[in-house]
Amino acid sequence: MATLKDIEMAATINFLTAFAFFVAFAFLRLQPINDRVYFPKWYLKGLRSSPSRSGAVVGRFVNLDFRAYLRFLKWMPAALQMPEPELIDHAGLDSAVYLRIYFVGLKIFVPITFLAFAIIVPVNWTNGTLERSNLTYSDIDKLSISNIPLGSLRFWTHLVMAYVFTFWTCYVLKKEYEIVASMRLHFLASEKRRPDQFTVSSNFLYHQTNGIWAKGQVPVA
Repeated sequence: MATLKDIEMAATINFLTAFAFFVAFAFLRLQPINDRVYFPKWYLKGLRSSPSRSGAVVGRFVNLDFRAYLRFLKWMPAALQMPEPELIDHAGLDSAVYLRIYFVGLKIFVPITFLAFAIIVPVNWTNGTLERSNLTYSDIDKLSISNIPLGSLRFWTHLVMAYVFTFWTCYVLKKEYEIVASMRLHFLASEKRRPDQFTVSSNFLYHQTNGIWAKGQVPVA
């Protein structure tokens, strides 16, 4: 039986854990020794040089500029406001897709949360099944389906809303997959050809006859 205090404790632990990882990310990002890890695309384009090659010995490994730690969140609004083509050119396709994952979560769960609190929660809360029983319960349990008796017509609400939630989730994911697939094809078409852009299908069978490979078959080293 979950209580409001249990939910508050779980939320606090999750928040503190997320905040600790966020601070660790921001701290490690500012260190010169990790510069190549956080800005690999800039190094490939020649737009950034390693700060660990110059300056004092300590400064090559640890960022001694304390002003940088005061504005360590400055990059977040800039990344969110940056247009996707510019973001892809700036940080790569993976970064743009990673941001889209968060927005997809908002697109899915914000409407679902609104519908749940507007329809399902009142249906569950206004029933008195738990109050008339001898069971031990909390106010949180009254918000759940356990407050509806067997055979009640209120179960139709849960059934219909389950289909609504499933349809909405599948629809959003389908639209998002189409967008990401189009982004990936456009990205590959605009980049220089590299071996890692292609894969060899397992359906290709190869053999060698007198040292000559048949047409349409791929030799393997």
